[in-house]
Amino acid sequence: MTYTEFKYRFSPFPIVLSNGFANGDARGQSPAQAVRNQLSRWQKRGLIVRLKNGMYLLNEHDRKINPSRVFLANQMCVPSYVSLEYALAYYGLIPERVVEVTSVTTKKTLEITNPTGRYSYRHLKPSAFTGFRLAGDENGMQVFLAEPEKAVVDFLYFTVARTVKTEHPSPAMFAESHRFQNVEMLSGNRILELAPLYDNAKLSALAKLFCRFRKEQART
Repeated sequence: MTYTEFKYRFSPFPIVLSNGFANGDARGQSPAQAVRNQLSRWQKRGLIVRLKNGMYLLNEHDRKINPSRVFLANQMCVPSYVSLEYALAYYGLIPERVVEVTSVTTKKTLEITNPTGRYSYRHLKPSAFTGFRLAGDENGMQVFLAEPEKAVVDFLYFTVARTVKTEHPSPAMFAESHRFQNVEMLSGNRILELAPLYDNAKLSALAKLFCRFRKEQART
């Protein structure tokens, strides 16, 4: 297959999987090896962008769809949903602009860096792998994104519970150390509903403390 043929075949799609097409080889190579060699040559010429093993984008001039980084994060690790700092920033719950796309998965902890950016995945047991929903990205493509409350509970579990030093933390730490804002938009009941799924006593206590912080912020 020539690159022109490849481009016209795959330009309508957001990503290209190497197992999505076959290629012959006059030197007797297996079709899979021939595909890998061809993709490697096109990558070196800047015609395609490698996201991870077996997953590629056409270069920005030839692709018809520019997939969002949230979409790519979902695709590069299945199952996963975007959560933690990236989702908190998306919902306006923290003021920072988060560059790294942070996700949760039932698979092992993983980090991927490619020309589109940096992606991290934190392992979570299946019983707590819930609380996410389908949302539309800027291209109208469906992506898995944590509910606001689930992004908070994931953050409490993976970050706050593992870094808080005192046995009796103050609710003020959520504003002072973690810069939470706009928390009045959250459902305290939903946070308390999600926390027990992790089966972690420290997290449950932090979830209650966060709900206290939310109430205090709502009164100000």
